[in-house]
Amino acid sequence: MRVYVPLTLPALAQAHRAGELGPGPLTAYAVTPGLREWYVSDDIEELEYAALTRAAHGALRLLAADPDAVRKRVVVAVDIADGAVHADPDRALDPDALGEVRLEAAVPLGKAAAVHVDADGAAVDVAKAAEALAAADGGEADAQFVVDGADDHELLWFATQEIEHLIAG
Repeated sequence: MRVYVPLTLPALAQAHRAGELGPGPLTAYAVTPGLREWYVSDDIEELEYAALTRAAHGALRLLAADPDAVRKRVVVAVDIADGAVHADPDRALDPDALGEVRLEAAVPLGKAAAVHVDADGAAVDVAKAAEALAAADGGEADAQFVVDGADDHELLWFATQEIEHLIAG
């Protein structure tokens, strides 16, 4: 199963040094039954893009909690055994938890298929979105508009061999 693990660049650097994403448990995003029902599509590529987008929102939350991190969302796509992924059936249709899964154990970085990271040009909008996240969570429409602005920036795809370059810059 392909899962998408939200990170920050410092967390990616730590994972690179440790050789694994973790320790567990980790929150990740995947094509879950709830995400399928919400997205109403049978196209696996569209569904995986929706899971990636949910993970990008998770990365934004991590950035909001770490004001010192470079203002770029990071998502690592990992292929792991279905049995290593657990979804909470009680939250399957909760809008805040769509596609959310839990990985109980650390995941070897060697299982990563790709890394998705914001381009340099997204940093200003991502920084504004991270700052506005708490207000958006509180129901402020203007703040939600700012948070949604981060979605205007597509995450770039990088091979796992490029992680050293990503964390060096």
